[in-house]
Amino acid sequence: MKIMKFGGGCLKDSDDFQKVGRILCDETETTAVVVSAVHGVTDLICNAVHTALHSDEEIPSLIKSIELKHEEIMKSMIKNKEVLDITWNEIVGLLKRLERLFFGVAYTEEISNSLMALIHSFGERICARLLVGVLKDLGRKAEAFDSDEIGLITDDFYDNATAVLSEIRNNLSKNIKPMMETNIIPVVTGYFGCSREGKVTTFGRNGSDYSAAVIAYGLEAGSLEIWKDVDGFMTADPRLVLNSQMIRSLSYYEAAELSYFGAKILHPRTVEPLRDMPIPILIRNINDSLNQGTKLLAESRVRKDVVKSVTYNREISIVKIHGPGVGLKPGILGDLGHALGNQRINIYSVITSQTRINLIIDKKDQKAAYEALFYLSGGIIDKVEVENTVALVAVVGKGIQRRKGIVARVFSAVSAENINIQMISSGASEVAYYFLVKADEVGRAVRAIHHEFF
Repeated sequence: MKIMKFGGGCLKDSDDFQKVGRILCDETETTAVVVSAVHGVTDLICNAVHTALHSDEEIPSLIKSIELKHEEIMKSMIKNKEVLDITWNEIVGLLKRLERLFFGVAYTEEISNSLMALIHSFGERICARLLVGVLKDLGRKAEAFDSDEIGLITDDFYDNATAVLSEIRNNLSKNIKPMMETNIIPVVTGYFGCSREGKVTTFGRNGSDYSAAVIAYGLEAGSLEIWKDVDGFMTADPRLVLNSQMIRSLSYYEAAELSYFGAKILHPRTVEPLRDMPIPILIRNINDSLNQGTKLLAESRVRKDVVKSVTYNREISIVKIHGPGVGLKPGILGDLGHALGNQRINIYSVITSQTRINLIIDKKDQKAAYEALFYLSGGIIDKVEVENTVALVAVVGKGIQRRKGIVARVFSAVSAENINIQMISSGASEVAYYFLVKADEVGRAVRAIHHEFF
C-alpha cells in the first residue's frame, strides 16, 4: 500500500488534474490519496476572512471567485453528466456553508482560532470532491473523506496541531482500510484534523505533507509519495545557483533540517510520524513522472565531501536582549520563551553570551516579539532591539559534525567573497550547522559554498 499526496503546486488547473488523474489511473498498487487545496484557493479564503471582518458587502463576490476557480477545472475535466452534477452539487453545498461562515464573521466582527481553522479547511474539502469527480469520470472508484470525520485526532493547537498517532491508527483502520480493500481510492483532505472535542485544527501552512505522513503511519503504508511541481531536493536553490544538482537520497534528518532552514520542498515536520516505522518518502515531480526524484530514508550514505546541500532563509530577524548579566540569570530563557510562546511565536535558535541573548525568529513576528519582550526590560535586561537585515545560511549533510576540515572549507569560501559572518551555531544538529550574514550577501555566500563542494 502507498500514500500519494498532491500539493497545491500540482493542482493549478485542468492540465494538472489531468496529469494527477493519469498517474492515479496507471497506479497498480493499492493507494490512498491526500490533497491540498487547489493552487491559490487558500490565499483567496484567507483574504476573504480579513475582508469579512470589516464588511459583508464583498462576501458574495469572494465566494464567486472561489466557485469559478473550481468550476473551470470541473467542466474541463468531467464529461459524464451524472458525475458532473453530483460533483457540482457537493461543491456548491460546501461553498454555501463557507459563505454562511463568512457572514457570521462579518456580523460578529471577530473570529476565534477554532473558527479560523474551520474556515481554512474548506479549500481541501472542495478539492477532494473535485478530484473524486475527475477519477470517477476516468472510470475509477473513489470517495472523498474529510480528515475531521475519519478520526485524524490532534492536540488542541488550532494553527500548529500535532497528531495523536496512537488514536489515528485505530480510526483509519476502521474508516479507510475497508474502502481500499474494495478497490476504492480514498481521497483524503490534507492540512487539517480535529481535536478530541471535534473542533477542526490545522497543521500550519503547507501542512498537508505532515498530514500525509500521519495517514501513512495510520494505514501502515509501505511508502509515501509526495508529488510537487519540482524534481526534489537540490544541492542549492536553482534560482541562486544555476548548476545546482538534484539530490537522489537524503536521510529523514537531513531533509528535516533543510526544510527547517529554508528549503521549501517539504514541510519540516513531515518525517516526525514515520521515524519509528520507517518507510521511504519519495519526492516526485508531476511534470516528469518518470523521474524518481529524491528518496528520503531513515538513514542515508555519507557523501565523500559530506555536504549535501546549502540552503538559506531571508525571512528572519534577530531579537537582541541586552544586559550585563543575562547570560547568568537563572530562568531567563524560560521567561523569554514563555513570553514569546504566549504570542505563538516560534524561536528558530538561541545564541547566548554573558551580556546578550540573541533569538532568531521569523521576520513576520518581529513586531509582536519586540512588544512581548519589551515589558521585561528595566531589571536585568537593559534593552531589547530587533535586527532584520540578516539572512541565515545552513549547510547540511550527514557527518558534518565529525569530518575534519569541513567548517574551515565553508568559512574560507565565504571569506574569499569578503563576506563577514555575524553569528555561528554548530552542534545543535548532527547533520547541520548555520551562520548569519547580511541579507544582501546571502546569494554570494550560497554560491561560494556550493562552488567549493560541488
